[in-house]
Amino acid sequence: MPTALSSVAVFCGSRFGSNPAYAEAAAATGRGLAEAGFRLIYGGGKVGLMGVVADAALAAGGTVSGVIPRFLQSREVMHDGVENLLVTDSMHDRKQSMFEDADAFLVLPGGLGTFDEFFEILTWRQLRLHDKPILIVDVGGWARALTGTIDRAIADGFADPSARALFEHLPDVPQALARLAELGRTARTVHAGDPAML
Repeated sequence: MPTALSSVAVFCGSRFGSNPAYAEAAAATGRGLAEAGFRLIYGGGKVGLMGVVADAALAAGGTVSGVIPRFLQSREVMHDGVENLLVTDSMHDRKQSMFEDADAFLVLPGGLGTFDEFFEILTWRQLRLHDKPILIVDVGGWARALTGTIDRAIADGFADPSARALFEHLPDVPQALARLAELGRTARTVHAGDPAML
């Protein structure tokens, strides 16, 4: 049963990356989520794209929740402008908390940590531990190699072709935000028609 979308977890880099389009996309994401009424759940830092997406959401009047492991408080410079901050004991606890609170996942450009978050949440969906939407935003083509790795695993017989349906590949932020809005409308329609919800 689809869940009404109210909170979106964003996975992205703790660095800015080499392309200015990455920071522009992060800002557009934070602003767009806030304007659409989605609560942003993110990694809790104020550096790199993480900081950009949080700052943009806050500036647009959005609700932001950060989740950061204790040992990364100084390395990722915990965002003191985010009121709802959870400090966890481990990376796993961070991911578990973000997973539990989010209704959908948006993947922006990032490095190894972003890949880790994406592949874990993707694997959990494959194992039917959840059925929450996972959207990859292919800013400047950064995600082509990532999704290409999955396509290669399918081609080589290490993953079932159905794995390609576990996530959606969107070309830019506007289309990702439009897709989230569509998914939200679908979820609300399903709930409105469910006798158990009346």
